[in-house]
Amino acid sequence: MKNKKNRAIYFEEYRKINGIEQYLFHAGTSDKNPVILFLHAFASAESLMTNLFQERWEELFTVVHLDQRGAGKTFTKNPTAAPTMELQLQDIHETILYLKERYQKEKIILVGHSWGSVLGSIYIKRHPENIAYYVGTGQVISVLEGERKGYEKALEIAIQKKDVKSQEKLKSIEHYPYGNPENFIKDCTQLRTVQQKYHLAPSKMSYIPLFKAMVTSPIFRFSDIHAFLGAEKINSKLNEEMMDFDLNQELYEYKVPVYYILGANDWQVPYVLAEDYFEKIEAPRKKLYLIKEAGHFTMDDQPEEFFQALADINAGEQ
Repeated sequence: MKNKKNRAIYFEEYRKINGIEQYLFHAGTSDKNPVILFLHAFASAESLMTNLFQERWEELFTVVHLDQRGAGKTFTKNPTAAPTMELQLQDIHETILYLKERYQKEKIILVGHSWGSVLGSIYIKRHPENIAYYVGTGQVISVLEGERKGYEKALEIAIQKKDVKSQEKLKSIEHYPYGNPENFIKDCTQLRTVQQKYHLAPSKMSYIPLFKAMVTSPIFRFSDIHAFLGAEKINSKLNEEMMDFDLNQELYEYKVPVYYILGANDWQVPYVLAEDYFEKIEAPRKKLYLIKEAGHFTMDDQPEEFFQALADINAGEQ
């Protein structure tokens, strides 16, 4: 693995975590810097995409990516280790304890993206003693309510634009996502085609830079393509649990500082739900950053603006 930036901290490892070998990628400029544990999106390890957004982070933080059980290099190593939410939360807990010991830190910063924001939001409620502060991006509040909001937004635009074809597509799934669960994936795909048309969700073309970043990453192996494309089946139980997730069913009180960095164009996981929820929460400190011209992959869409928000948060926490 080439360390082109000559980082003082730059290595990958497999570590026995909660019974299986799990993959960690560490990068940073000084072991004196605070440590971030990054929690990635559903079944999609973002350790391979750090060259899109992370370079400047490493000036301020040591950033550690965990390829979650059922994703990335951890899936490659353990193709039959099916994840559940509870197992992943246990994995995160053991990883954080390890990072605290390795880097001699009292607390770790947790950054959660999309599905990672589900895990992060639950974890900080359970173990605030381990967390310096939490940053959510593509923050999930309620999966089903979010899907409904995304549907309503797409229909609103289709009507405004007198787009009859898109209106017909949407009206064919008018009960989404509360219709037949067996039709969820098919109906979701139908919705995404309209959302992509109006730049409300990442289009197929927008995934090209992500794929390019993946295959040019210094940690890329050809087995990662199989993991990227083939992990869906083993995550079926986790997918069911995800459908039931709703942060509004929890108390709004947090014992750690909470920050959201949201994309103003994100209707795949509608930012408006996170804005509404954020107003209700009580935390020692909190702040919401809304980044223009950014969607669900907020840190990839606008890496400089995302970094500036992250740096502002960290400065306020010193």
